[in-house]
Amino acid sequence: MSTDKHAANPQHAASPAVGPLSGLRVLDISNVIAGPFAASLLGDFGAEVLKVELPADASGRGGDPCRALPPHRDGKPLIFKVTNRNKKAITLDLRTTEGQALFKQLLPRFDVLIENYRPGTLDRWGLDKHTLWGLQPKLTILRLTGFGQTGPYKNFPGFARLFEAYSGFTYITGTRDGPPLHPGYPIGDPIAGVFGAFGIMTALYHRLQHPDSPGQEIDLSATEAMLKLLEVLPIEYDQLGQIHERIGNDNAYVAPANVFQTSDQHWVTFTCATQNIFERFMRLIDRADLIDDPRLKTMAMRVAHRHEMDTLAAQWIAARPLQEVLDKLNDVGVSVAPVYTNKQIVEDPHFIERQAVMDVPDADFGTVKMPGVVPRLSGTPGAIRSSGPSQGAHNAEVYGEWLGLTPAQIEALRAAGAI
Repeated sequence: MSTDKHAANPQHAASPAVGPLSGLRVLDISNVIAGPFAASLLGDFGAEVLKVELPADASGRGGDPCRALPPHRDGKPLIFKVTNRNKKAITLDLRTTEGQALFKQLLPRFDVLIENYRPGTLDRWGLDKHTLWGLQPKLTILRLTGFGQTGPYKNFPGFARLFEAYSGFTYITGTRDGPPLHPGYPIGDPIAGVFGAFGIMTALYHRLQHPDSPGQEIDLSATEAMLKLLEVLPIEYDQLGQIHERIGNDNAYVAPANVFQTSDQHWVTFTCATQNIFERFMRLIDRADLIDDPRLKTMAMRVAHRHEMDTLAAQWIAARPLQEVLDKLNDVGVSVAPVYTNKQIVEDPHFIERQAVMDVPDADFGTVKMPGVVPRLSGTPGAIRSSGPSQGAHNAEVYGEWLGLTPAQIEALRAAGAI
């Protein structure tokens, strides 16, 4: 792993692979969203990431299943382009003898391996951790699954809706009288990816501090990542015996706080999260008398009277158009935000100025919009160099230039189904 720390223009697309992780090499053999998301976070900060996908079979099936997920434009997968940005891509069938031989030639070049197969899958293919460490003793291996490498659920499928449900996230989402709800996006996947990138960097920091230490295996359960995100749930039951129930857009901790509609039919989210903000809002709506109301002196008391509090806010907001609501509340320092669609996100002047959403070079469409690099480092910022590549886009470079195979050898491997 290199310690080179070149500077880069923040958010600058199509730049060379520079950044604080320049010199780090990551082999990504994971699929769908969680594992690839972890790899792309490292790629954003300069890591060289090589994505490995199964080659297409005679029927055209193969590759990362993420390519099949909608939305598509002209048959091209849009989610894949974002989740696999800043990567090179090859095809390789690890189930074949030829594919395993190529993999073993590639692995010593890498510092990190990311995989999200069911526990024991790589072992069955002859690629157990001891074999991997025999090839690359310093290798950091991220194993990202739905439920971890051990336990009675270890072989359960690892899809976002499952670990969102097991974590309690789905149960607490929705209205009081409605069913539990999943969000409109598999949010559990990128959350697991963030923990994956964090785990990798934690292991690499230890390696930096202890250069003679062996490689590490990271056992990341996506369900446990969601549990950590919702860390109040276990202690709430343990200490109070309470089941955390659904309350819709009510806020369990703050009042007034909810989602309200303006007179021109826009939605805003609104919260009086501190005593000072509550007092400012009461003065704004000419209800300063409530500041000293003994029923409303503390946040806990206001939460107990949330319906009354939210009704005051709803009435005030419903009598005004969106821009007036935003202007008046922001002027006095009360927390409010419009509830954006994706159209409003890409058109927002703040996001445009900060390049929070930016245009990225794309082989199919010229440029495509996607979120910028998060977070922003002042001295060694990350960059987006390209969108997710087409399947096997870098086969010639990797197998020819890296491993020295001839075009005839590459074609023979392709004909054999190994690549």
